[in-house]
Amino acid sequence: MKKNIVSIVSATILAGTALLSLAGPLSVSAQTFQLKSPIEHESFGALIEAIASFLRGLAIIIAPIFVIFGAFYFVTANGNATKIQTGQKIILYTVIGFLIIFLAEAIVDLLIEDVIQVK
Repeated sequence: MKKNIVSIVSATILAGTALLSLAGPLSVSAQTFQLKSPIEHESFGALIEAIASFLRGLAIIIAPIFVIFGAFYFVTANGNATKIQTGQKIILYTVIGFLIIFLAEAIVDLLIEDVIQVK
């Protein structure tokens, strides 16, 4: 076991040394080194809009799955009142959540346009 670990470590060091020798001299000057922002959006509003758009797309995928799950619960209840109520609640809360996600964009646009008057 120790022999395997030693051979793996030495092979890693050897490979790392070979890669560094192929890379050439390492020099970093302050003028050429720049950090690029990982965020592609220029304003906070654009970032929030991109996140909301992603969540809307996710809701379009997840909502039908939960409706089918609730319907499956409802159909396989066999008269069990608890399972029937659980299936109804799953479907109801999924539809409510889906509507909230899609109405949130309209509400925010309405507030920005009328109250803040930025647009």
